[in-house]
Amino acid sequence: MSDSIKHECGIAFIRLLKPLEYFKEKYNEPLWGLSRIRLLMVKQLNRGQDGSGIGVVKLNPEFGHRYIARKRSNSKSSVADLFEHILGQYNSLPKDMQENTEWLKTHFPYAGEVMLGHLRYGTEGGNKMENIHPFLRQNNWMSRNLMIAGNHNLTNVDELFQTLIDLGQQPKEISSNVTMLEKIGHFLDEENEIIFRKYKDQGVPNIEITEKIKQELNLAKILKRSVKDFDGAYNLVGIVGNGDSFIIRDPNGIRPSYYYANDEFIVGASERAAICTVFDLQPDDVKELERGHALIIKADKSWKTEEIMPAKEKKSCSFERIYFSRGNDRDIYKERRMLGQLLAPEILKKLNYDLENTVLSYVPNTAATCFYGLIDGINDWLDNKKIKDILNNKEILTEDYLQSLFRNNARREKVLIKDTKIRTFITNEKERGALVGSVYDITYGSIKPKVDNLVIVDDSIVRGTTMRDSILSILGRLSPKKVIVVSSCPQIRYPDCYGIDMSRMKEFVAFNAVLELLKEKKMTHKLEEVYQSCKAENQKPLEQIENKVKDLYNLVSEEEITKKISEILTPKDFEPEVEIVFQSIEGLHKACPDNLGDWYFSGDYPTPGGNRVVNRSFCYFYEKNPSRAY
Repeated sequence: MSDSIKHECGIAFIRLLKPLEYFKEKYNEPLWGLSRIRLLMVKQLNRGQDGSGIGVVKLNPEFGHRYIARKRSNSKSSVADLFEHILGQYNSLPKDMQENTEWLKTHFPYAGEVMLGHLRYGTEGGNKMENIHPFLRQNNWMSRNLMIAGNHNLTNVDELFQTLIDLGQQPKEISSNVTMLEKIGHFLDEENEIIFRKYKDQGVPNIEITEKIKQELNLAKILKRSVKDFDGAYNLVGIVGNGDSFIIRDPNGIRPSYYYANDEFIVGASERAAICTVFDLQPDDVKELERGHALIIKADKSWKTEEIMPAKEKKSCSFERIYFSRGNDRDIYKERRMLGQLLAPEILKKLNYDLENTVLSYVPNTAATCFYGLIDGINDWLDNKKIKDILNNKEILTEDYLQSLFRNNARREKVLIKDTKIRTFITNEKERGALVGSVYDITYGSIKPKVDNLVIVDDSIVRGTTMRDSILSILGRLSPKKVIVVSSCPQIRYPDCYGIDMSRMKEFVAFNAVLELLKEKKMTHKLEEVYQSCKAENQKPLEQIENKVKDLYNLVSEEEITKKISEILTPKDFEPEVEIVFQSIEGLHKACPDNLGDWYFSGDYPTPGGNRVVNRSFCYFYEKNPSRAY
């Protein structure tokens, strides 16, 4: 993705089912679990560079000893900073203490059996330390402590905030993070109290009741009461102070969640490939957590998956497949390749089938897999054409004729080079504009000036500013006859509210294209009509709200929007013709049949809160309000 869009966050979780000494003896690593959390986080670094944190809970600690540890960092190299600090503490210990797992379990804060890690890309709140996961709700009663971290966004935070007030709480802020922590924490407290009262009435001593509570805590019951009103997306990890833990996924399966269990450990992560790599597993070994379910692990090592909320229609985020998740996952690799292959017929048509004078390339590196698929599709067409040519010219086959026929192949070149390790999508807009021009460079001589067409594949086009102001301007130095920019995904028309940092309508080039078209058609009065419709719609009960911004897009055709986007993205005084080709929504579904969350393209939000957010986003645009819509 050449545009700057922040990812969903990433989670990592490990529950050791054997004592620390077991892992020291078998793997020669006293801190085996901690090192695996580190690797899981490194393998998912693409999911968050605004900050990171880890949390550790020790099982069955001695009284008076620390049993919960947390470390967070909001630096630009947060994962490295975290473990440099933690391992620095460990390495400063005498050698005999480093090898003594019993001593480590008691005295070293991060030597425990239950661990979670988090990588953050902020979609709400700032980048202060207090916004970095995991979040901790502390109490002197072990089983009332709660630590959570997640990849989540709720669309009905205001209502949930009021619910907390109605329960008698005084939440410190209005956010998804605080709401989830306090909502689950409230019912955790209630469950503690119910068990306490049951045994207190029987005359059981308090210290014995404490142990009963640890044993009888019903996490499924707590979660069912906590999340029943959540509207949004979540892959949430939680650890209770006694060592009970859970991973829960939203009913639509919007956010990804994977796990693996054996007799030594249980691991969870946002990406399947990370688990496969760190633990040397095959893709089929790793399970996807069912939507609406929780993976629940008790302190006594027993575990199960249980339905917490009835599963709804599966609407897993298709942007995970297009761009956000790392492309080394088996299924994602195939899907990205198919996205490119499905675009081949349209590209050939736009080129008038002139492959002799066409060079194909891609930007950025994450678009490479889609590019390979496009080449596959073009080569399939070429192979069929060659077969027909041979069959139609059997009488005149000569070696020269066949040589010329088989030389006709798709021309692939590395036209654009990213020659620095600066990752432009993690800088702010002002810095990014200055950086991108020097980050990218061209391969001189890779195309014939004024003769060759140039096809450039990108993952997606959101704002299009980088494509226009930097990439196309740089490519113009090669003087191609025509430039075709290919987006592996459809036109991005609507804001996301489930974990991707896309909330303002004015930031979408497709929306700006509609505005330009309405001006040309003298239909700008329709903006007021849609504004009034959105305001009225958002006064309805949440479950009745519809997406009224669709009415705006229905005023113009998809072809008109695409043509206008091509005009908007053409740099000033740019000599070559520029044309944009977008993936169709039908093509997206064909390539990613199990991940049909397409609301950014279609406006079909999986939860009612999404409809409210898109209407609010349009109202904010119309009112010139720069606020986020969620």
